[in-house]
Amino acid sequence: MSGEGRTGSRPSADGGGLVGFKSHLRPTVVPGDAAYLVSPRGVTALHGSHVETLVPLLDGTRSPGAVLQDAAAVLGPEAAGASLRILLDSGLLRLRPGRPAPESGPDPAAEAYWDLAGLDGGRAAAAVTGATVRIEALDGLDPGPVAAACRDSGIAVVDDGERDCATTGRPGAPGGSPADFSVVLCADYLSPRLADVDAAHRAAGRPWLIAKPCGTDPWVGPVFRPGDGPCWACMGARIRGHRRAEGPVRRALGLADGPLARPLASLAAGRTVAVQLAVLETAKWLAGIRHPAQGAVRTFDTLLLRAGSHPVPRLPHCAVCGDPGLVAWRVRAPFVPVSRPKAARTRDLGGHRALTPEQMLSRYGHLVDPVTGIVKEIRRAPHSPDFTSCFLSGHNLAMGSPTLDGLRAGLRALSGGKGLTDAEARTSALCEAVERYSGTRHGDEPVIRARYRALGAAAVHPNACQLYDERQFRDRDAWNARHSRFQYVPAPFDEDRPTDWTPVWSLTAGTQRLLPTSTLYYSHADSRTGPPSDGLLADSNGTAAGSSPEDALLQGFLELVERDAVALWWYNRTRHPAVNLPAFADPGLDRLREGYLRLGRELWVLDLTTDLGIPVMAALSRRTDRATHGTQAAHGRRAMPAPPAAQDIVFGFGAHFDPRLALRRALTEMGQLLPAVHGKTERKTAGTGGADAAGGGAAYATDDPEACAWWQHATTANQPYLLPDPHVPARGPGDWPYTPRADLLDDVTAVIDLTRRHGMELLVLDQTRPDTGIPVIRVIVPGLRHFWARFAPGRLFDVPVSLGRTSRPTAYEDLNPVPLFV
Repeated sequence: MSGEGRTGSRPSADGGGLVGFKSHLRPTVVPGDAAYLVSPRGVTALHGSHVETLVPLLDGTRSPGAVLQDAAAVLGPEAAGASLRILLDSGLLRLRPGRPAPESGPDPAAEAYWDLAGLDGGRAAAAVTGATVRIEALDGLDPGPVAAACRDSGIAVVDDGERDCATTGRPGAPGGSPADFSVVLCADYLSPRLADVDAAHRAAGRPWLIAKPCGTDPWVGPVFRPGDGPCWACMGARIRGHRRAEGPVRRALGLADGPLARPLASLAAGRTVAVQLAVLETAKWLAGIRHPAQGAVRTFDTLLLRAGSHPVPRLPHCAVCGDPGLVAWRVRAPFVPVSRPKAARTRDLGGHRALTPEQMLSRYGHLVDPVTGIVKEIRRAPHSPDFTSCFLSGHNLAMGSPTLDGLRAGLRALSGGKGLTDAEARTSALCEAVERYSGTRHGDEPVIRARYRALGAAAVHPNACQLYDERQFRDRDAWNARHSRFQYVPAPFDEDRPTDWTPVWSLTAGTQRLLPTSTLYYSHADSRTGPPSDGLLADSNGTAAGSSPEDALLQGFLELVERDAVALWWYNRTRHPAVNLPAFADPGLDRLREGYLRLGRELWVLDLTTDLGIPVMAALSRRTDRATHGTQAAHGRRAMPAPPAAQDIVFGFGAHFDPRLALRRALTEMGQLLPAVHGKTERKTAGTGGADAAGGGAAYATDDPEACAWWQHATTANQPYLLPDPHVPARGPGDWPYTPRADLLDDVTAVIDLTRRHGMELLVLDQTRPDTGIPVIRVIVPGLRHFWARFAPGRLFDVPVSLGRTSRPTAYEDLNPVPLFV
């Protein structure tokens, strides 16, 4: 036999009732050949002389005993019994009650459908026609079409407490038992009324199906099961996360709750398909079908006739169905690093991780979904040259702009990732998106509301981390008017005004500290917590996602080291040694160098390593395929030098204990800037915002004015600190002391010791969200500099002198007037 599996309950050879083939099988005997069972999914052949005798007897009109009696006359009692038992064990037969099956019913094909689904077709059909369904329509939708479709499928539609006697043929029962199942129709899965609908069904213990039967892409499902699986709030949190771009519009319209109303766009045929899909899912549930897909949002694109399935996870910290204290518990707990051996392959690829990039994608790839994921999609960055691996992963939540213009503009408006391979870059993009999601304030973070002066020694003043100079506070209005949000200077912190504080753990002191919550979590004006009242803003500096908490801590610390070194170089405009790229003998890096050369670009790398001793490198590249324009003369005037041709200088930075990985990181990060200048759009621009300084008139692939101004005007001639110091030999891999370590815990211990030796404190905040599983750690080292324009006294002025880069501290007014814009 072939073509049919064992499904349904096994009838007994000596049981009562009538036995016959299941409804989805049509038996046909070909004498001398075989008996063929034809079903919608194939043909099963039964061979043997006994088959020709037994199959005609299994027409559903005889009991097992009668079949044996009639077959024994031809085959003999023993052979007849053995052959019937084989057929009974095959799952092809069903034992019916002691009367023949009716020739017709509400849907004669339904029993065969349920048989084919692996159920007992007769029982399933009876379960469907015996159940009752309540339809609840929200947002002005008409429940009539769904009710009619239910009745066409033999499903009784009722209001709670009143059965539909027209469908069931039974008398109504006012005040009787409520419906067995609910279908809830809505125009948007974030309709505010759904919270009450979910609460009512949870209280009643009744499962319900949600459906959006309108629009070009109707949605059906999931089936919510009170006490088992996710609730509507779990699903709503994920869907809401993909609509942050609506915030500015909602605020402009004064909408306090609910989604933006969308125009109806559908055809009658599409609405009919949506209605029937909802009723089909209802019938399957009532029949007894249970499978994981019923816990997903099913979408149907009526334009392309393409279906999608989007699993809805249960959020462990959900305020409705989970434990909302999970995040607070994690944050308050001491951070205790543990032994974490490095995956062998990552010691040379990806940066000393506990998991490889492929393992990370396999384990956490489910977080990417356009409806219910943390990340909508991971896609290759547009205009990326073929020799780079750069991917994007959605809007950058760390850049919560209050305006639509802010959402469009800026190099960092999108999260992204880079690497030497696509797997590395995809993993990097996923981790950055999860990092930003985890670092956003959701409302369940632990806070202490108090004045700074009332908290004592545990509180860390925000000035120790933000590092703005008093003159920056004084001139903040003029500064903020000229610069982007990256360079925003807040008002001075009010020590006597109550604000929210969140605990962080000091790995150097082994105790808890407190920092303003607004400096640790990204808050948005349209978020549940609203914008921070203290005026402080969080940025992503020192925050990282990783394959383990120890991995994330190290990546966050290395980012602090990298940006501190970049700030010391950039704002002091000091000259640094070159890095000897050929000496590293890395085929991946050679591929990048060749790629830049094909684009008509020069590439070089600087060593920015500071007193901390961890290798930090800056990769830079400029265009060399444009000549200067010589001179230009207006009529009757003296000839004047033409402006220099735009060099479109891009850069990237990297830090790591292993100088080879620091170099890789710098070069691959530079690749993330390259699409903005390599693949320019064809549109023209008014003014200088995105104009091509070489006269082409094409716009850069960003609206960031600071970036565009840099690419148009910065050259190695007017910014000489970008070039290597010609008086210092280029550095090779052997110029940095480096001893590989096999365990991430050893690296963490080295970081703690390094921080302590330099008289600084290592603070960590575990921002891992229970619903992602990807560890996210924010690392804070008060005193280390950000590479944005923050000019308080300290390392920015002192370290260049101690390292011999400058003979005296750079005067405040002599700092680089061009803020770093990435």
